[in-house]
Amino acid sequence: MKRLILVLGLLISLTACANGPRPPKLPYPAWNVGLAAPKHMEVWVESVDVLDQRGLGFFHVFGGVASYTGEVRGWHKGGGKTMPIHNVDLPEKIYLRWQSLVEPQAYTIGIQIPQWVRDEMVKPHTVYCRWVNRKVVTLYRKTLSLGMAPGGIVKVWVGTGCLEHLEVGRFQAKVHPLGPYQGKSNGKYVPLEPENKAYIEKYGVPYGSW
Repeated sequence: MKRLILVLGLLISLTACANGPRPPKLPYPAWNVGLAAPKHMEVWVESVDVLDQRGLGFFHVFGGVASYTGEVRGWHKGGGKTMPIHNVDLPEKIYLRWQSLVEPQAYTIGIQIPQWVRDEMVKPHTVYCRWVNRKVVTLYRKTLSLGMAPGGIVKVWVGTGCLEHLEVGRFQAKVHPLGPYQGKSNGKYVPLEPENKAYIEKYGVPYGSW
């Protein structure tokens, strides 16, 4: 009887594996998401969610504090604090929910990723890279960088360290109707860092520069 139960359990496990999603076939173990904001324009990312090209949804793949660019006005080109996204196929759509702490305001957006971006993410490039042992290597533009600025502005790039980042687009997010943390914090935002608070009080927010 115990042997029969063991065999049945194994068959159920194998059936579940066979019916489950297959791992993505990518030329690397993981692609990356980068989070960035202009200098002093502090951002807290509540959630990055992904709908991949298989039609599968993955929630809270990344979040937290976005890293800063070198300038208050204008944009860098890609980069940011990155997170490898394992076992997720290339993105069909990315959903972003964050707090712009200098306003403060909560924003949300769903960004459709064009096919040319997915094509670029698996296209090999042979380049000299001073960050990879200063030699010629094969690299992929496997990082999607999300830049967030006050007013709900989002810029997206695709690239990697030794390859030029290509701009995917500039997007306008919507104010989240429920506020920060989807209404679960009674309207309370993450506190603004003293250095950034002092900058905003002295110089204000340069809306329109992003």
